Amino acid sequence: MQRFDIIGSFGMEHDLQLRAAARAIYDACYPSEEWAPFGFDEAERFRTIHYRQAVGAALQARRALHDRAVQPSLFAEQVHA
Repeated sequence: MQRFDIIGSFGMEHDLQLRAAARAIYDACYPSEEWAPFGFDEAERFRTIHYRQAVGAALQARRALHDRAVQPSLFAEQVHA
């Protein structure tokens, strides 16, 4: 499993898709100052817990979207829902 500190060591500016996914998750989960004290850019700079959680979620989403064994079960859950 890839850990956040590994991502932090080379910087997400080199993985624009991962950064965009983390921003989308961050903005969806923390839409206002009531939820998180910083916007995404500041949270990224300070490596806040909210930012680290968004990066972790983006990494999990990427693994799920690229794992052919997981994809059928993801779609099966949507059909039955």
